[in-house]
Parts: sequence; structure tokens; C-alpha cells
Amino acid sequence: MTTIYYASDAEIETLCAGFTDLTLPKEAWTHAAHFAGAIWLLRCRPDMVAERDMPGMIRRYNESVGGVNSDTSGYHETITLASIRAARAFLAAETAPRTLHESHAALMAGPCGDKDWLLAYWSHGRLMSAEARRTWVEPDVAPFPF
Repeated sequence: MTTIYYASDAEIETLCAGFTDLTLPKEAWTHAAHFAGAIWLLRCRPDMVAERDMPGMIRRYNESVGGVNSDTSGYHETITLASIRAARAFLAAETAPRTLHESHAALMAGPCGDKDWLLAYWSHGRLMSAEARRTWVEPDVAPFPF
């Protein structure tokens, strides 16, 4: 898997504009793009609360590209909230100011860059359950550190 690193803040802002105005092509909404969106929301949108607003944004986006938010596909509450918590903790731990794309690259260079990073905390079956898609479920492999 090749992780996309955005070359500039403008690229992240363009990605997020397309996500929010529902013009982003489906293939551009990748694992890395989700984290770019979380970082952008946390750093650039003080008018929004990521944990409250990102779920609805993702659901709307999924539907706009022909997806269905169901018990087997589309929006996933546990993955979304875990990712926001990880991104929030990462940004809080930064010791020097970084640009959006620098923060994103640093986050993606760590465990969160692996699309299966949550399997260190949740079993596959629990994480992919309908319950975990609908609501936050606690991890069953190891305590979630965020």
C-alpha cells in the first residue's frame, strides 16, 4: 500500500473542500484522506467539534458518491471516533508548530498510517460488527490509549 502524503496545506484544503462540498471523487477518499480531514477539522475549523460533526459529514459524503451507510458498509462510528481521538492526541503532543501537511505526514509515518492500525486494539470481528458501525464499542484486544 502506498500512503498518500499531501505536498502542501493547499492540497489538504482542496481535499477537504471537495469532501465538505461533496465534489471529491470517491477514489480520493482514502485512509490517508480521512486523517487529513480529521487534522484539518481539528486545526482549521474551531467552529466545529470533530466528534460531533465528522460523522454526519462522512455519512453525507458516502451517500453523495453512491454509497450506503448500513450495518455492513459506509460510515463506521468506532473507526471514526478512534481516528479522531488518535489525531487529536497526536496534534496535542506536537512540540513545535507544523503545517497541516507536515502534521499529516508525521501522523501517517506512525502506526496510524497502516489502515489496519486499529487491530492492535480490537479483534477484526468486533471492529467490523454492526454494533461498532453504529456506536462506539470498547476494544477487546488491548486498551485504547486515546
